[in-house]
Amino acid sequence: MLWTRWLVLLLCWGATSSERQADEREGFPAEVRADSRRQRSPPPVEPLDFGFVPSAVYDTHAYYEPGAVGILFHMVHAFLYVVQPNYFPKDLIVRVIQQNMGGIKIEEWRKPENVVLLLQWIYYEAGFLICATIGIAFVVLTPIIGMCFCVCRCCENCGGEMHQRQRKNFDCQRGFYTASLIATSIFIIVGVLIAYAANHNVSLQIKSTRRLINTNMRDMKTFANNTPAQIEYLTAQYTTAKNKVLSELDNIGPLLGGRIHSQLEKEVVPSLDTALRMAGAMRETKEALENVSSSLEVLQEGTGKLQASLSEERASLSNTLSDPACTNGAVSHTCNTIRSTLSQLGINADYSNLPDVSHALANVNTVLKTDLSNIIQKGYTSFNDTPKLVKEQTKNIVSALPRVKGMLDKIGIEIIGFSKMFPVEASLANFTIFLNDGQKNIESFYPQIDQMDFYRWIGCVAVLCMVVLVLAFNILGLLCGTCGYDKQATPTTRGCLSNTGGNLLMAGVGFSFIFAWILMMIVTALFVVGGNVEKLVCEPLANRQLFKIIDTPYLVHPAKKNFLPGMLFQNPNIDLTLGSMYRECYENNGLYHALQLETMFNINSFLNRTVYNRDLAKVFDSVQVDLQDITLLEQAGRDSLINFANSGVGQIDYEAYLVEVNKGVTAVDLLSFSSDLEAQADQLPRGALENALKGHASSIRQIHREQVVPMEQAMSTLSQSIKQLQRTSNDLPVKVTNILSAIDAAEYLITHNASHVVKQETKGYVQSLVGYFKQYTDWVKNSLTAEVAQCKPISNIVDSMEIVACSFVLDSVNTFWFGLGGCCILLIPSIIFSIKLAKYFRRMDTEDVFEDSPYDDTLTRFPRASAPPSYSVW
Repeated sequence: MLWTRWLVLLLCWGATSSERQADEREGFPAEVRADSRRQRSPPPVEPLDFGFVPSAVYDTHAYYEPGAVGILFHMVHAFLYVVQPNYFPKDLIVRVIQQNMGGIKIEEWRKPENVVLLLQWIYYEAGFLICATIGIAFVVLTPIIGMCFCVCRCCENCGGEMHQRQRKNFDCQRGFYTASLIATSIFIIVGVLIAYAANHNVSLQIKSTRRLINTNMRDMKTFANNTPAQIEYLTAQYTTAKNKVLSELDNIGPLLGGRIHSQLEKEVVPSLDTALRMAGAMRETKEALENVSSSLEVLQEGTGKLQASLSEERASLSNTLSDPACTNGAVSHTCNTIRSTLSQLGINADYSNLPDVSHALANVNTVLKTDLSNIIQKGYTSFNDTPKLVKEQTKNIVSALPRVKGMLDKIGIEIIGFSKMFPVEASLANFTIFLNDGQKNIESFYPQIDQMDFYRWIGCVAVLCMVVLVLAFNILGLLCGTCGYDKQATPTTRGCLSNTGGNLLMAGVGFSFIFAWILMMIVTALFVVGGNVEKLVCEPLANRQLFKIIDTPYLVHPAKKNFLPGMLFQNPNIDLTLGSMYRECYENNGLYHALQLETMFNINSFLNRTVYNRDLAKVFDSVQVDLQDITLLEQAGRDSLINFANSGVGQIDYEAYLVEVNKGVTAVDLLSFSSDLEAQADQLPRGALENALKGHASSIRQIHREQVVPMEQAMSTLSQSIKQLQRTSNDLPVKVTNILSAIDAAEYLITHNASHVVKQETKGYVQSLVGYFKQYTDWVKNSLTAEVAQCKPISNIVDSMEIVACSFVLDSVNTFWFGLGGCCILLIPSIIFSIKLAKYFRRMDTEDVFEDSPYDDTLTRFPRASAPPSYSVW
């Protein structure tokens, strides 16, 4: 067991758990976690790529498909289920073991609890007991009955009288007995073939047993040879985490400064962004005021010109309508209609009374002389230089980098030293030598096994030859009797061939009595042993119920809870069971996880002393970052914002502008008026009046095109600018006050709370460094659980033992007694039919003859016994 202990020890070094103990002696990791829970969740750590652990490929496939002979196995299993349909008596076996651990004594069976157990066991074994009783009765009674039968026949009873009565159904009876004996012989042949197939299957599967042994041994060697490389790979990957930490320390300025910057920007950047948007609003306000001023000037000037043009056109059109042609009765109605619409030719909006915005525009231009956007960009630049500022103030950390590298190298040396603490290679080399020697020892038994299998095969064939001998007599007797039978011959004159057939049948009967009890004794012994092994060992092993018995707490001793850890580690209180170990190995998990070695070796304390080094945290105790020099907004920028709020933009009467803008330029749409005028002119007779009215319509369109359209464009620009100014000026002082308050709050955070932020982010930065080591330890644990020392060969050995013992051997043995037992049972009807049929084939000493009646009036014949005639040839 020395090699197993070394194998356990070599795996124990890399264990770790996802959560450290609450009472760990090193304060640094616990402090970081506590602060993280109080402040915020830890920042995400960049995942490290540790690669893939070198994996082992195992050759054993512990699976058996019996093929055609499997049908016979299923038949035997079905028969055993009929004999024993009860469930596996796990509780009964456990109680039997627990109550008889001190040895079974005769006087102990008188105790009530043992009597109850005995009765329960008898109830469970009832099927086997009944069948075994029948078998024993067969073994005992067969030779007795055979002896009595021989004596009886010697006394010319029991069919021993060489006389055969003549009956009307003579041929029918002979045919029935012949067919019955043939059918019985066929079934016996089937039983012989089944037994022979089972016997031959054992010899065939012995070769497969060698293959299983070789592959299992090869897998165990692979397991032993691959484990050191896997452990070396685990220790080597510490360098990945170490190099990542060193890289982070080398760039502490950008990284830590970036973390501080990211924490502060949640307050700083939104305030600067709001101020920058206000600077843009100031420029937009200037543009809007300029548009209002220019548009108002255009509208005021255009209104006068448009008023004069419309008045002139209205007067001219009125003169045209004063033409005498309009007095004509047919035309006067149209002229009156046109005359009634002349009042519509006039302006609608009056822009002369709108307030001037030149004062507000002058104030905004004065404010814009200060480049607020540039001042705010300086604030951005000052704040974005935080990583650079941190880098300048953490030069002491960078200067300590060689010392930190030395500490990390020391940790790596301790890890490697711990893995080298145990003589892994020597132990595994001894284990490999042990496997080689064991394989050689097993192979040295192959000739003896082959020889023993040959003797077994010969013995089984010899047993089957007993049945074959009886079958030979039956078949030869049937052939001779059937071929030599002559319907015309009387019982006393039957031929030699027919008589030989009858004698062969009686010889088969004699050998049946001689061999049947021997065969049944073999069948009964194999049935009792093989059937119980199948029901109590193989079936529970297949469905893993057997493991539950072994894993029953306190089975072997009242003070020892679990059997397996008590045997392996001398600590029966470990929650390790054979079933759980088999399941883990069957799923090809690591031996470390399967044996639960974390309960034996506290690797956490080792990792806390090494990977989670307290000296690494002390390096960051001297981190001092001063952010007093950061200025977000200069005084000029503040004054610019205040002056913009007091520029008078908010005092403009925007409602007056919107009221006039929403009015049309003219009282009527000039295009519609001109179109209506032309339509009414078309109703007039052709002449000077029609042409004059159409000329007025054209003049009105020209006025719309040259004067109204530019004024409408100016009105649109004025409307958009007024609405924009209204939005900007809405609560403008409040907005500016909020911006300045936000910037003051951000500067206060930088000035007064920066040390807290720096401390918090420093801890977060250190925690990220620790996170890389945690990734390494978690990866080690996961690798030990699933990839290192995968113990599939152990479950394969269990499965291979089950296949060899149960599928290869026991199923074949059970099939052998099943076929042989069927032959033994069928020998009973074979004896009966052979005795009956021999009477129809053998030559009798006397026969029934018929004589005429002494009375003349009848022809009735009366039989009497008569000896056969004498032939010289006989």
